[in-house]
Amino acid sequence: MIRAFVGVLGAVSALFPGEIVALFEKLAIRNPDEGTLRAGVHPAVRSEGVLIVAVSVLDGRPYAWLMNLTGAFGAVVFLFPDLYRKFATMFLYERPDKMEWNERFSAGVRAIGVIYVIVAAKTYRERHTDT
Repeated sequence: MIRAFVGVLGAVSALFPGEIVALFEKLAIRNPDEGTLRAGVHPAVRSEGVLIVAVSVLDGRPYAWLMNLTGAFGAVVFLFPDLYRKFATMFLYERPDKMEWNERFSAGVRAIGVIYVIVAAKTYRERHTDT
């Protein structure tokens, strides 16, 4: 069930990278109109989506690796939300120093981190109780 959901999220990212970035900006950035997205953002979001779909379809080791990586990323995001915001701003924008984050998004970032850790733990447990 989780694998199918992850695959669908990947497909949405692959098909609609502009809309995904716009939604992220709407929720996370206080002044998105002042920033210029880096040229490679939409292709990177699309590529990530394609990779997630492929890994979800393949299952096995690639999917296990993706879920482990997701859990590790979730833990970092939960523990260090400011580090995530700094990295995301540098990745997304030409002039990251001009971007202002919505302060309430820190709680959202932490919640996303917790969800990632829970999903990774659940898939880890499922993989190890099936064998």
